[in-house]
Amino acid sequence: MAWLRSVTFGCMISCSLGWAQETTIPFDVIIRQARIVDGSGQASWLGDIGIHGGKITALGEVKGKAKQELNVQGKVVAPGFIDVHTHSEKICELPVAENFLRMGVTTIVTGNCGMSRTDVSAFFREIDQAKVSLHVATLIGHGAVREQGMGGKFIRAPDAAQLEAMKKLVDQAMRDGALGMSTGLIYVPGSFAKTEEIVTLAKVVAAHDGIYSSHMRYETSRIFTALDELTCIAREAKVKTELSHIKLSGPSAWGRAPEVLAYLDKARAEGLRITHDQYAYTASSTGLRQTIPDEALEGTRADFAARLKEPIRKAEIIQGMKEILSRSGRRDYSYAVIARFADDPSLNGLTIPQAAKKLRGSDALEDQIELLLEIEKRGGGSGVFHGMNEEDLKVFLKHPLTMIASDGGPRLLGEDVPHPRSYGNNARVLARYVREQKVLSLEEAIQRMTSLPAETFGLKNRGALKIGYWADLVIFDPDQVQDTSQFDDPHHYAQGFNDVLVDGMPVIRDGNLTGEHPGGALRR
Repeated sequence: MAWLRSVTFGCMISCSLGWAQETTIPFDVIIRQARIVDGSGQASWLGDIGIHGGKITALGEVKGKAKQELNVQGKVVAPGFIDVHTHSEKICELPVAENFLRMGVTTIVTGNCGMSRTDVSAFFREIDQAKVSLHVATLIGHGAVREQGMGGKFIRAPDAAQLEAMKKLVDQAMRDGALGMSTGLIYVPGSFAKTEEIVTLAKVVAAHDGIYSSHMRYETSRIFTALDELTCIAREAKVKTELSHIKLSGPSAWGRAPEVLAYLDKARAEGLRITHDQYAYTASSTGLRQTIPDEALEGTRADFAARLKEPIRKAEIIQGMKEILSRSGRRDYSYAVIARFADDPSLNGLTIPQAAKKLRGSDALEDQIELLLEIEKRGGGSGVFHGMNEEDLKVFLKHPLTMIASDGGPRLLGEDVPHPRSYGNNARVLARYVREQKVLSLEEAIQRMTSLPAETFGLKNRGALKIGYWADLVIFDPDQVQDTSQFDDPHHYAQGFNDVLVDGMPVIRDGNLTGEHPGGALRR
């Protein structure tokens, strides 16, 4: 009955605001009998939605006719989900991005963790020419800027001319429509950058009212050192700041989520503009080279191979790997699964000990390390790392400034053994943490997927169901939404999102792709 009261109240509001209307303007689409979750976080209400010219033109009791009517009979209609943390630089190769559409995502932000195209204008042209199905925005990646500006991956700081070249790259990217700049401070060459360098570039972003988004230097027991750096950059550059995929990695860090949020809340109380995003899994995914000390990865892969031929240098690298492992509270690499190794796909899906046993006949730690060094020498690979605690995950998820973001990318069914987040992230939140565990209400979860990311990243007229806003919409039954992608069997689309509209045009109708491609580049 409480829900019914909220619906009645919502309808009373809609009528009092003049939303009930009869219009002579033809509608392209009318959605009738919708349970409207408008993205604001407020209680849902029953009503209709009229769409014309790609935008919402009527809400409430919509009279009149349309070229297409959808009677959704009480299903939820919400703004299309906005995924602010993806790695979709190759979106033009898979322009349908079906894995995103089928979990309700209609807008993605790429260029995260310091990795992006530096020619943003050309990237946007390619996106528009590829006729993508959803909207694509980008950040400019600090790591890519650093490598181009310095002519390689170097531990040292840039000289004055190189820093100036980097500033110009960031400035041009912002002028071309990038939303801001990202850093990946665990990745070479971003890990070689000092705080002062990042502050300098973040000031360029701030001048354009952009956002600074950071994969911090540490997400382990050393996280507070990383938070000191994050807040220093936010304060010194006076820049809006996003903490990417907030997490605590490794047993030695588990249980400190309340302390992390208390630190961030104190920084916000002091005037810093900091938000965070999160995916709904207790495993991460990144390059297997992250098990190797950064210093060993300076320069090219050929440089790395040469270091392994020097007995003393190789022994130092191995010792460094053991120290990294020890600091995380682990004894071996059984927590890591090979997601993709192009040079030997037969290893995909195996843990590091399993792969070492297969290739080397032993799963001893020394053989696991030799395997990881060999993979990097032979072109590198990516992995899935089971390293988080679900209680920490839920603490972070409850915070009102945590957005839902996959950290995934467009996926081709059957290719490799990737993290399931690219297929199921939003559905998992709605199924596991809303419907089953009630960590969030439906309205709270939708707000973290829609209006909060739109407002944070400056995506105007998106992320809410309001008159004049773009009609990016998802329609679903909250009792049926389910993530079906699993770690050992990831290639399954999420279920339940049977209708998805992008700029008022159905891209999924009754569970089937329509063949329409109304998306494109989304510039700041």
